[in-house]
Amino acid sequence: MENKKGKGRQKIPMKKIEKQDDRYVTFSKRRSGLYKKASELVKECDVDIGMMFFSPTGNPFAFFHPTVDAVVSRFQNPDLKLSESTQLVAAQARNRVNGLQSGLDQLDLREDIAIANKNVYDKVLETTQKSKWESIEQLNAEELTKFEAWLNVTRFNLQNRLNQLENGASSSFGY
Repeated sequence: MENKKGKGRQKIPMKKIEKQDDRYVTFSKRRSGLYKKASELVKECDVDIGMMFFSPTGNPFAFFHPTVDAVVSRFQNPDLKLSESTQLVAAQARNRVNGLQSGLDQLDLREDIAIANKNVYDKVLETTQKSKWESIEQLNAEELTKFEAWLNVTRFNLQNRLNQLENGASSSFGY
């Protein structure tokens, strides 16, 4: 029992995936995971990062932050001071990413609030529906008679309106 693994995540041995379709799917999933990790690293640690790779079909993919020029220049010579134009472009890219991230955070917050409001509304609606029928069972004879009369009047009014709509529809079509 000690060495028995659960059915959760298990370590998969690293080897080449033989089936071409499976290899393409795995590449796409891993690529999106790498992009996500790189963007988290940029956000949390305020670092410059660059990745380039080619898919099994030979298509190139890249992720650079803040710009390709800034990352490549720093990689070639870490002590080199970036030019003013490269620094300006990098600063603009960082500001844009920060602005987009704050917008995304606001949307996530709005979504959380909307979900919470929907849950509250659903509970209120459920309670209201339940309490309506429970309150009908608690009516005395006089109240029940009034409620029955109200239902009959409502049914009569609905039937009249339905007849009016049917007559109006048939007369407008020339029947």
